[in-house]
Amino acid sequence: MKQPLTEEKVFKDPVHNYIYVQDQTIWDLINTKEFQRLRRIRQLGTSYLTFHGAEHSRFSHSLGVYEITRKIISQFERNGYPDWPAEEKLVSLCAALLHDVGHGPFSHSLEEVFDTDHEQWTCKIILEDTEINRVLRSVSEQFPEQVAAVIQKTYPKPIVVSLISSQMDADRMDYLLRDAYFTGVNYGTFDLERILRVLRPYKGKIVVKESGMHAVEHYLMSRYQMYWQIYFHPVTRSSEIILRQIFRRAQELYVGGYVFDWMPTPIMRLIQNTMTVQDYLKLDEALVQTAFTQWSEESDLILNDLCSRFMNRQLYKYITIDNPDEALLNEISDCFSSIGMNPEYHMEIDYPFDLPYDVYRPDKKEGEKKEKAPILLLDGQDEISEISAKSDIVRSITGLHQGQYHLYYPEEPLKKNIHSIPDSLKKIFKLD
Repeated sequence: MKQPLTEEKVFKDPVHNYIYVQDQTIWDLINTKEFQRLRRIRQLGTSYLTFHGAEHSRFSHSLGVYEITRKIISQFERNGYPDWPAEEKLVSLCAALLHDVGHGPFSHSLEEVFDTDHEQWTCKIILEDTEINRVLRSVSEQFPEQVAAVIQKTYPKPIVVSLISSQMDADRMDYLLRDAYFTGVNYGTFDLERILRVLRPYKGKIVVKESGMHAVEHYLMSRYQMYWQIYFHPVTRSSEIILRQIFRRAQELYVGGYVFDWMPTPIMRLIQNTMTVQDYLKLDEALVQTAFTQWSEESDLILNDLCSRFMNRQLYKYITIDNPDEALLNEISDCFSSIGMNPEYHMEIDYPFDLPYDVYRPDKKEGEKKEKAPILLLDGQDEISEISAKSDIVRSITGLHQGQYHLYYPEEPLKKNIHSIPDSLKKIFKLD
């Protein structure tokens, strides 16, 4: 077991003021090449095309999740709570730090097209022959498996998992505050210090002292607002759609035998589904954007156009459609085809939704996706209740959907061929 650092290390942070590193293992993990790669992965994917300040990285977010976890554990230790297993501190801190190390460039868009999973890659990076694995094995031979189990939510002590993955975990608390700061909005702010003060370890779970319920309500409302104002912003959705279409078109061309003027090996192996961990670690946003710049000169006009649009922020326009029916979509598709557009790439219906707080369902059926641990309140009689049983605010937003159907499309071909557009569609696309 490694000793604490002889001198505490600190990172200056705009969200937490300072991030404190007190353990040699954490310091060594931060300095691995796999963790340093997270500097080259943006936290908010394509949101920088909507909010110009959103250039922060998975690296800074991962440090923030570590720091919140460290603060929670420190609070448990200071107060001497008997239900906190002190021997779980290092595995909790390592899992907090490494929980996002498997994210790829523009992570969620890439995952959708190529059916990858950043948590699976995270565990591969932890368990296979990497610098991270070697640092973890210096603690014990079993330690990498323990850290991976926390991330996979299979660790035998749920209290450790819930620090990193629950309805109110260190991950969510950091990204709300950090994303709000870097996008320049106030929606994601909440009283983190108050929440940390009212957290308690109790009978193998993390609970909230009932007097802190209003601080938790504020956190949940902040999350609700951030999803609709930031994460589901329609302009960001447009950039995500174009990004997915670039990957989809590149895959379609490659499988069809098209010869690219330039195809980097890591992206080729991603398309082939033959990636090793070392291949995956070469994928970052600098490489992907270099590929897009090169592909904007490819002879395939669809890939050429999509890459130029993404790199130069010439995004698709969108219109809101109430309950689009099949007949209308077919009419739009036929119209687009008639003027030389490709409906497979030049029109997409998007309907964003989110559950800001998933109520714990004790009757969850076997085989259903494992839910994140619910938020539990601890009253003065040491009785536990799920928060929606006590909070009118939480009940009011639970399961609330606020999405609208948006149709995304390139506007220029419609304007160029306006005389070929039926009057009924001119009205819909506001071309008259």
